[in-house]
Amino acid sequence: MEITTLIENLVYQSGLVAEHGLSFYMEGCHKKILFDTGQSDCFIANAKALEVDLGDVDVLVVSHGHYDHTGGLEAFLKINTKAIIYMKPGALDSKYHGKDRFIGTTIEPQLLKNRLCLVYERTEIDKGIFVMPHTPLVNADDTAMHGFQVKEGLQIKDDTFQDELFLTIVRNGKLSIISSCSHRGISNMVYEAVRTFSLPVDLILGGFHLKNCTPRQYEEVVAYLNEINPTRIGVCHCTGIEKYFTLKQDLSCTVFYNMTGHRVCI
Repeated sequence: MEITTLIENLVYQSGLVAEHGLSFYMEGCHKKILFDTGQSDCFIANAKALEVDLGDVDVLVVSHGHYDHTGGLEAFLKINTKAIIYMKPGALDSKYHGKDRFIGTTIEPQLLKNRLCLVYERTEIDKGIFVMPHTPLVNADDTAMHGFQVKEGLQIKDDTFQDELFLTIVRNGKLSIISSCSHRGISNMVYEAVRTFSLPVDLILGGFHLKNCTPRQYEEVVAYLNEINPTRIGVCHCTGIEKYFTLKQDLSCTVFYNMTGHRVCI
């Protein structure tokens, strides 16, 4: 199984573009899966350059309702007429940063008609590929929720990211955890995956939201990741390039930067 990063904050490969956003493409045993759609439709051009046919995608999973992960949603749905869309309730709620900066999702409602599947419980979307909708805050220091708000009804409240989800892939007796932004904490997501499946961890891939983290949060994440000792970790997007370098020094496993166009095998 191969996971291709269609768009991310950095690019060095000729013919591709980057933006502050994230989108992954993967082919499972039976289905072709897209995880998030970046900030704009740029991931579509990258997919073409990488010889990925987004019209053939069977499943789209939305990690949470921020623009840098859903900005290309409408463009995708206009070129793909069959994919079922998995997201948690609340992913399309109005989201804000600093109360007045809108960072949510805008989409024509008719594009979602008969295609939306709301996720309430762990859901297997292909053999061994699970949507994980629950991230208990076992490590309360590892979160990135400060300053984010969500509109519920007529009220704007602090966002605790109840709409966030991640993927866990079970292959050859090991786990791979794929996260897009980890607002509820990458250590908490990995903990939930390990608790659920009781298997060793091969790969942890995605945005860890450590760019502006506190020293305590960073220390807690490093301690936990060293404790579970995955085979490899690929970081990108909201992790921050500076934190990539420190993680590479402080973690005992292989750490790589998962930039636009990168492909990783499971």
